[in-house]
Amino acid sequence: MKKRIKYTDEPSDVNLDTARVVKDFLPPPDQLVFKEKTIKITLALSEDSVTFFKTQADKHGVKYQQMIRSLIDKYVSAHTHSP
Repeated sequence: MKKRIKYTDEPSDVNLDTARVVKDFLPPPDQLVFKEKTIKITLALSEDSVTFFKTQADKHGVKYQQMIRSLIDKYVSAHTHSP
């Protein structure tokens, strides 16, 4: 039989006897993936803009088209939910 571990490095004001179980509040993985309906378009952007987004996307490990789409979505959201 394994010896039970007694943890003693917690702060003195913590009482583990009064701990409570918190209900799982996280959604299941299938609810975290949102597939939005998209429409393919052709859009001509300046070379500087594309270079900027590609550089930033590489830094953050995302696709540059996704960054551009997110930027446009945020712009639309900011201007459609205003009174």
